[in-house]
Amino acid sequence: MLPKSHIILGAIFSTILIYFFNFSLIAGIIIFLSSVFIDVDHYLYYVYKKKDWSLWKAYKWWMQGNKKLIELDRKQRNEFAHGFAFLHGFEMLAILAVLGKMISIYFYYILIGISFHLFLDLIHQRTIHDRLDKYSIIYDWIKYKKMRFLEELF
Repeated sequence: MLPKSHIILGAIFSTILIYFFNFSLIAGIIIFLSSVFIDVDHYLYYVYKKKDWSLWKAYKWWMQGNKKLIELDRKQRNEFAHGFAFLHGFEMLAILAVLGKMISIYFYYILIGISFHLFLDLIHQRTIHDRLDKYSIIYDWIKYKKMRFLEELF
């Protein structure tokens, strides 16, 4: 899902939690920020692959890859992985739940934001692929060893 969509939907989701479920403003802000900034792992993947720190170039690189991917037929799309997203998976959710229990309620707010982001990603992915990625970091790491990556398209 595109960053703009995550920003808009994250803002709507956070606002609903604040106004209808009595979440504090700080909780809403943390939920919103975590629902958007989880994608920092995509940027870090770009930095690792391209050895370039430009945020703008990373954004353009991902957009170019997504455009090329969408141009393929569905069967061809299923042969490609977007890249390894180490923050996208239930393992991260489990860590945040433990941190929320042991350290601070703020980790629960981060957990809610990231859960919302992953939920949106899973819905979006079903429109592109016949598989689900980004629900387990370990599973994706093993599976991606056998797949081609988007950067092979350009």
